Amino acid sequence: MTGARPDRDDLSVLLELAAPAGRDVLDVGCGLGTLTRELAAAGARAIGMEISPERAEAAAAQDAAGVATYVAGRAEALPLGDATMDAVVFMRSLHHVPGELMDAALAEARRVLRPGGVVYLAEPLTEGALFALIRRVDDETKVRELAQAAIARADGAGFERAATVEYDRRMRLADVAAVRRLVVGVDPARAAAFDASVDEIARDFEALGEPDGDGGGRWFGQPMRADLLLVRPAAR
Repeated sequence: MTGARPDRDDLSVLLELAAPAGRDVLDVGCGLGTLTRELAAAGARAIGMEISPERAEAAAAQDAAGVATYVAGRAEALPLGDATMDAVVFMRSLHHVPGELMDAALAEARRVLRPGGVVYLAEPLTEGALFALIRRVDDETKVRELAQAAIARADGAGFERAATVEYDRRMRLADVAAVRRLVVGVDPARAAAFDASVDEIARDFEALGEPDGDGGGRWFGQPMRADLLLVRPAAR
């Protein structure tokens, strides 16, 4: 536990706040689709979206049972019709949208939502051991701050805040190679910077992580803030 924040996993907070069962849910920036499939397992009609057809196809290839749908698109130009979704999920993805397009991304989420729909945003804060470990390769301080500012302005996109929950997401990393897979998997362009700093990262790995008691691995905490935004009812 970090400070007053409870240790929580991402899925439990999302299920608690957004209640996706029986709803049409878009997972923006789905990666390989792990969360998309978890949403489907929880009873949602889930769509995972990635930035390119190749990435969408890679996510679909992980879904042997075909429990979800995968599409290519950008957060600021969603490939969906008006009022077709009940929930739009940004799981650590809003800060990857260019800062000048974050407001447009939230406006697009509003466009595709039905009345009574919700946007769920879980964003990492600029603190914690995992942030400090990765910061040497890619300092996300500015983009994370821009994401929080965009969320704070969301009332301008037709939303009202229903809930905010802060929690500590803990991750076990077996070794420095696991750190590289995590960092480069999010953005392959980070590979060169990682490799150039690998000795320093190895020292940070030992200094910042908590030993797991099972030999070699370390635990790293990442404080998170989750916001649930409701579509504001139309004025009468």
